Amino acid sequence: MLEQCEGSHAVAKAVALSRPEVICAYPISPQTHIVEGLGEMVKSGELTSCEFVNVESEFAALSVAIGASAAGARSYTATASQGLLFMAEAVYNASGLGLPIVMTVANRAIGAPINIWNDHTDSMSMRDAGWLQIFAETNQEALDLHIQAFKIAEELSLPVMVCMDGFILTHAYERVDMPDQAQVDRFLPPYEPRQVLDPSDPVTIGAMVGPEAFTEVRYLAHAKQMQALDLIPQIAAEFKKEFGRDSGGLIKTYQTDDAETIVIAMGSVLGTIKDTVDDLRAEGIKVGVLGITSYRPFPISAIRDATAHAKRIVVIEKCFAVGVGGIVSRDVRSAVRNRPQPVLTVVAGLGGRAITKASVHKLLLEAIADKLELLTFMDLDWGVVNRVLEREKTQRRSGPIAEGILRDMGNVGTQVV
Repeated sequence: MLEQCEGSHAVAKAVALSRPEVICAYPISPQTHIVEGLGEMVKSGELTSCEFVNVESEFAALSVAIGASAAGARSYTATASQGLLFMAEAVYNASGLGLPIVMTVANRAIGAPINIWNDHTDSMSMRDAGWLQIFAETNQEALDLHIQAFKIAEELSLPVMVCMDGFILTHAYERVDMPDQAQVDRFLPPYEPRQVLDPSDPVTIGAMVGPEAFTEVRYLAHAKQMQALDLIPQIAAEFKKEFGRDSGGLIKTYQTDDAETIVIAMGSVLGTIKDTVDDLRAEGIKVGVLGITSYRPFPISAIRDATAHAKRIVVIEKCFAVGVGGIVSRDVRSAVRNRPQPVLTVVAGLGGRAITKASVHKLLLEAIADKLELLTFMDLDWGVVNRVLEREKTQRRSGPIAEGILRDMGNVGTQVV
C-alpha cells in the first residue's frame, strides 16, 4: 500500500511487520523516531508478542539484545554515532557469538567537535567487527532492507547493520510502498535459533578461546561473511518475487554499460550523483554510477566485473581515515588491483555538508580531464585551512583544530557552535 511517511516511521513499521520479540531502545539522534514509533506500536497493542525494553545506555541496548537473541528471541535495536562507539564491545560480542540481531544505524558524524549531522564515520568505525553492513539509498530501500536483514541474519546466524543516512533519510517524508503482514510472513519465516540458552539444558557460550584455536574462530567468522556474498543476492531475488521490487543485493548499477568513468558511492548521495550523470550523458559524456549496497561483506568480484571496461573510477565517500585517506576507495582498489585504471578518492559530505549537483558535475569533469588528485576533499575551504596551519607554525602550542577554524570563520563559526 502506498503511504507518505517519515523514513524513521517507515523503518519502524517494517521492523514491526518482521515480528520482533524484543526491542531494546535508547534514544540518540537521528534514530530516535524509529524506536519511539516501535514503542508506540507495542504500547497500543498494534505490535503484539513483543517486549519493549527501555535501557540506560547504548551499551545496555545491545547487551539486552544479545541476551534476548541468545535466549531465542528475534531481537532489534537502533543507534547512531557516539552511541555505536559506546556499544563497541558489545558489537564485537554479538558477531563473535553468531547472534542474528538486526540494528539500524542512522548514520551520523562522530565528534569532537560535536556534530549531529550525517556522514558514514560511525558505521565505518565498526567495519571490521564482523557484522554485515548494508546501505540504503532511499526510504523505500531502507524499509525493504530491514525485512531482508532479518532473513539474512537468521539464515547465517550473523548480526546485520542496516545503515541509512541520518536526517537525509530518517527525517525525510517520502512515498513508500508498505507491504502487508501476510506478504512479510510469506517472505520471513518464524525465527528458529541455532543456539538457545535454556536453564533446563544449560550450556556456555562465549567461553575463552586460547591461541590454539582463536585463528580458526576468526577465520570461520570470515567464511560466514563470504557465504553472505551468495545469500544476499539470493534473498534480494526472493524479495523481488514476493514484493515486485528490486531492493538489496550487493551492488546496483546505473548507466555503466558503456561508461568510461564510473562513480562509486553508498547511501542517499547516489540520487544526486545519478541526476548529475544524466546531465553529463546529455552532454555526450559517458559516465555511470555503481552503488554499493553490501559494504560488509565487500563485493570484490561484483565491483571488479562491473568496472572492467572503465578508464577511471571515482569513489565519492562520506568518511575517511585520518592520516591515510579514503576508506571505501581502499577496498575498491583491492577489487580492481593489477589494472591500469586509477581509483580516485573524493571525500565529501562530512558532518552533513551538502553534496550538490554543481560540485559533483565540476568534480567529474576534472576527473575526465585527468586533473583530479588521487585524494580530493570536495568543497574544502582552503583559505581557512591554510590560515589555521600557518598560524600553528608560528605558535609554540596550537589549540584544538576546530577552535582555530571556527575563529577564522568568525560569526559563521559562532552560529555553528
